[in-house]
Amino acid sequence: MGHKSRIILNNKTILITGAAGFIGANLIIKLLKHVEKGMIIGIDNLNDYYDVGLKRYRLKQIDSTVNSEACSNFEFLQGDISDSNTVQTLFQKYNPSIVVNLAAQAGVRYSITNPDVYINSNLIGFYNILKACRNSYQYGGGVEHLVYASSSSVYGGNTKIPFNETDFVDNPVSLYAATKKSNELLAHSYSKLYNIPTTGLRFFTVYGPAGRPDMAYFTFTDKLRKGESIQIFNYGNCKRDFTFIDDIVEGILLVIQGTPEKMNGADGLPLPPYNIYNIGNSHPENLLDFVGILSEELVKAGVLDSSFDFECHRELVPMQPGDVPVTYADTHKLEKDFGFKPSTDLRTGLRSFAEWYKEYYMC
Repeated sequence: MGHKSRIILNNKTILITGAAGFIGANLIIKLLKHVEKGMIIGIDNLNDYYDVGLKRYRLKQIDSTVNSEACSNFEFLQGDISDSNTVQTLFQKYNPSIVVNLAAQAGVRYSITNPDVYINSNLIGFYNILKACRNSYQYGGGVEHLVYASSSSVYGGNTKIPFNETDFVDNPVSLYAATKKSNELLAHSYSKLYNIPTTGLRFFTVYGPAGRPDMAYFTFTDKLRKGESIQIFNYGNCKRDFTFIDDIVEGILLVIQGTPEKMNGADGLPLPPYNIYNIGNSHPENLLDFVGILSEELVKAGVLDSSFDFECHRELVPMQPGDVPVTYADTHKLEKDFGFKPSTDLRTGLRSFAEWYKEYYMC
């Protein structure tokens, strides 16, 4: 795995922020099944950016896992990482060895109309996590690895594809993207100054069962079910690197265990134990094709009637502010360092979503 230090997760205390979120909840379930005799701590503010009922459903899925598995312990706390005292108290009480920061205000378009929440959660909240990691060494042991969510949005209007971790990413086209790039810069500075191992993960359009209802595949489903037309931006000329949730979670689990190694440079001073990885499917799909497959799987799952005609329910419209025409992950670095490459095909992933949607909303 190159310059990596291997971490054994058994018997560790692992903190997951954004625990009721799409990725956070699925990661906790994975950890509960994978880690023996550990303690998993989850924190989430359960805000109403989207249906809180869906967040509570995910927490119930976690509880079901705890009850059915002879696995690690889990404790959930409702709190906001943008509150410094909350984060400080959390670290002092539990002294986590591993921190996975997934708490963030998501959404490109929402950042245009509601910028304040992005500053609070994505910048102040992340700074509070970094500060607590730095101070954790006072409580004994200290944080061995901070893994945090970045985003493919940092690539902005990058015309060089596929997107590589070494690409220039200083031209964000949304505030959301700017906050995610800021997270990477803040993490780098803390890795350099305080020798804290940090790894950022640039996620590419994550989808799957119980996903975020503000994502296109989810809103498309809601509208098609109601017989409404859906708008397909850039006249259908958008491509997205859709990544199934199981692949994302598997990637995170591997990355958690491979922390950047602490090393000294030629000058004898510490090199920052810092890394960035893309996690994507490396197979961008045309949005029109994507929605076509989605509608077919919704019909098969019984969400849509068998006579449903997708052609009558689509509207091609111009690009929206903050969006980009293509996302495309180069995942060679992830594959080289961890031997892992996301591989769930789109139809399989959308079938899983459609079947869940039918059960959750229609049964």
